Amino acid sequence: MIKTITLTVVVLVAALLAYAATKPDTFRVQRSISIKTQPEKIFAVLNDFRQSESWSPYEKKDPAMKRTFSGAASGKGAVYEFDGNKEVGKGRLMITDTAPPSKITIALDMVEPFEAHNTVEFTLGANGDSTKVTWAMHGPQSYMMKVLSFFIDCDKMVGKDFEAGLVKLKAITQT
Repeated sequence: MIKTITLTVVVLVAALLAYAATKPDTFRVQRSISIKTQPEKIFAVLNDFRQSESWSPYEKKDPAMKRTFSGAASGKGAVYEFDGNKEVGKGRLMITDTAPPSKITIALDMVEPFEAHNTVEFTLGANGDSTKVTWAMHGPQSYMMKVLSFFIDCDKMVGKDFEAGLVKLKAITQT
C-alpha cells in the first residue's frame, strides 16, 4: 500500500515537472485603462519617478520604503532604487527609452525577494478626448517560476496591483 502511494506521488510530481517544462519561457502581465485627458499630462507623471508616490500601488505597500533617485531628473537615464518590506522587495528601475508622449520603457532589476530582470512598458494612445494607458511587464520565465506558476498566479497577483495603480493614475491626471 505504501509503495503504491509513494509511486503515485512520484508519478504525479514527475508529471507536474514535465508539464512545467512545456510552459512558455517568457511571461507578460498587462492592464489598461482609459483616462479622460491628453497623453502629455499622463506621460509627464509616468516619466518622473519622483511622482510615483502619488499613484504607484507599491508605494502604499510600504510607506517607510527607502528610496534613492539618481541619473536624469526624468526620462531616459532616470533611476529609482527602492528597498522595502517583503511586499515590495528590493530593486532598481531605470528608464531606458521614451517616445513622448506615447511610450516609456523601464528596466526593472529585482534583488529581493528573488532576482529578476524584466521590462516594464507604459504605452499611451490618444483616443478622442481620452487616452488609453497600458501598463505591461514582461521578461524571462525560469523553470522554477514555471513550476511556481502552478501555485501562484503572477498575472492575478501583479495584475491587481497594475489595476490599482492605473485607477490612482486616472484619479490624479483626469481632467
